[in-house]
Amino acid sequence: MASKGKKSNSKQTSEPVSSGIIPFSRFTEFDIALFGEGRHYRLYEKFGAHTVTHEGLAGTSFAVWAPNAKSVSVVGDFNDWNPKSHVLLPRWDRSGIWEGMVAGVGLGVKYKYFILSTTGEQIYKGDPYANEWELRPKTASVTTTLEYKWKDKKWMKDRYKKNSLQSPMSVYEVHLGSWRRPDLNNHEVFYSYQEITEMLVPYVAGMGFTHVELMPIMEHPFDGSWGYQITGYFAPTSRYGSPIAFMAMVDAFHQAGVGVILDWVPSHFPYDEHGLYRFDGSYVYESEDLRKGYHPDWNSYIFNYARNEVKAFLTSNAVFWLDKFHIDGLRVDAVASVIHLNYSRPAGTWEPNVHGGPENLEAITFLQDMNTYIYDQFPDVQMIAEESTSFYGVSRPVFSGGLGFGQKWMMGWMNDTLRYFKTDPLYRKVLQDQFSFSIAYAFSENFMLPLSHDEVVHGKSSLLYKMPGDDWQKFANLRTMYTYMFTHPGTKLLFMGGEFGQTGEWDYKAELYWNLLQYAPHEGLQHYVKALNQLYTTHPGLYEKQFEFEGFEWVNIHDYDNSVIAYARHGKMEKDQLLIVLNMTPVPRLQYPLGLREEGTWEVVLNSDDNMYGGSGVGNTAPIKTEAAFYNGQPFKLTLDAPPLGALVLKKKK
Repeated sequence: MASKGKKSNSKQTSEPVSSGIIPFSRFTEFDIALFGEGRHYRLYEKFGAHTVTHEGLAGTSFAVWAPNAKSVSVVGDFNDWNPKSHVLLPRWDRSGIWEGMVAGVGLGVKYKYFILSTTGEQIYKGDPYANEWELRPKTASVTTTLEYKWKDKKWMKDRYKKNSLQSPMSVYEVHLGSWRRPDLNNHEVFYSYQEITEMLVPYVAGMGFTHVELMPIMEHPFDGSWGYQITGYFAPTSRYGSPIAFMAMVDAFHQAGVGVILDWVPSHFPYDEHGLYRFDGSYVYESEDLRKGYHPDWNSYIFNYARNEVKAFLTSNAVFWLDKFHIDGLRVDAVASVIHLNYSRPAGTWEPNVHGGPENLEAITFLQDMNTYIYDQFPDVQMIAEESTSFYGVSRPVFSGGLGFGQKWMMGWMNDTLRYFKTDPLYRKVLQDQFSFSIAYAFSENFMLPLSHDEVVHGKSSLLYKMPGDDWQKFANLRTMYTYMFTHPGTKLLFMGGEFGQTGEWDYKAELYWNLLQYAPHEGLQHYVKALNQLYTTHPGLYEKQFEFEGFEWVNIHDYDNSVIAYARHGKMEKDQLLIVLNMTPVPRLQYPLGLREEGTWEVVLNSDDNMYGGSGVGNTAPIKTEAAFYNGQPFKLTLDAPPLGALVLKKKK
């Protein structure tokens, strides 16, 4: 939709101004003040390219922040990429903003900014606020529209229920380019957003996942970065189509009852010449001090969180996706690297903060301010931190000293769980205390349990092939591990392919091994993950108190020799209590006794060893009644058959 502009506050400098630029500004003085203070969180409405009608002329306004540039021109198809044709006007207020309007420029036009630095360097840059880019390896920005008629009114109205911390959240993590591919022999070809939507939406909904998490879909030049080295923060990648087509994908997920979470990267950016790196020939978005501005692990540059305009850029970007694309949450990547000055840096290569500590105080303030604003404006979304240290209060409110995220990835649980299940069952008793340690800190944060893409790359093998034993035991182990995951306190995240037992590591250039589903063990595992999703989403005992100490109770944790572990989960109502029994060895534990504090009759609601899932069929088909016999410090005893490398979930009959 075209908009009318405000009178320009720009003034001509000694640099020549072309006649092709029409003075035009989208900024008020209040906008400029907020920008300078780092508190303007909707900069996407001001910067970038916007179609406008001004004084009877239709065209496009351009605005870019290049505070140390000598001059800035907008070049593109419309002026044969001539830097002298449309020189933007610098604002008089020293904000560093260059702006103006070009008549006759509509949608679908390629453009860049030509920047002349103070040292005479000539630089061509894409628009940091562009909503669309050319398909890589081309690097121009493209004028586009974000006008879309949404059909997800019901979802948006009821979203707070789906995203509540007292609701189930089972997330399917997806890399759009490799979930399925149209040509297995050509990794340059992708399905479109529309084609992916037609396949992915019914699959995720049919499997019972509540949310999908997309690995970074912001524009990025290098496929091998998996999307984590972004050049176009305000644009969905053109690999799969237009911004409108991506909106339609989100809309389709919502209409199917599935929330959409985006992987978001405010931690670093690449040094591609058309991106943010040394944007106007100086350090604009990154710190000039490379101890704070360069990331040695990723050979990339770190945002300058001490600069107000950069903080406003990042927060505006997070808000952009929630606002314009109806995104339901952001998974914030590499938070540990953001908040620690010494992250992956040996002694002597980092500078302590003013208190002598390793915390990046400016970055912490940025995250706190961002989360405060987002939860004020979008109280029904989830901000999720991938934070790998024991930093205090990541998912605690800002007013109590926390970072203000809604959830945090539970990396300790992931590491301990995989270490335990990789171990031969004969030796698991040695690791049992370490395995159960997660409960000691499970309620210190609002944790999400991740089995993500990071665990199935770089020689780590697939989840299935991490499991010990023969093929039957591998599948049995994996079903039991998934049961432990879905019945452990916290929300869940599973990377694509894990649901059916992908045998190879994830490869971004290929697609998942869908042909494996012709084999019964893989098909059975897929059915079991669907059953786990149904169990989790329909039993309040597994989610109502998933972040409360009262929601969990150990029943049997000290039987090291048999490696049988049992615990209870509680909801708000006593009737929602569930009993979970895990047999971590391939030996069936027949007539196995458990001590319970209450009498009752229990029935199995899920058995990982059921024949339909590829198991051996050991279990308890009839309800089991407790007997009044003092056992293991409790007044009642429940005797059941625990299947080999199996898991039972039981519920008390009314």
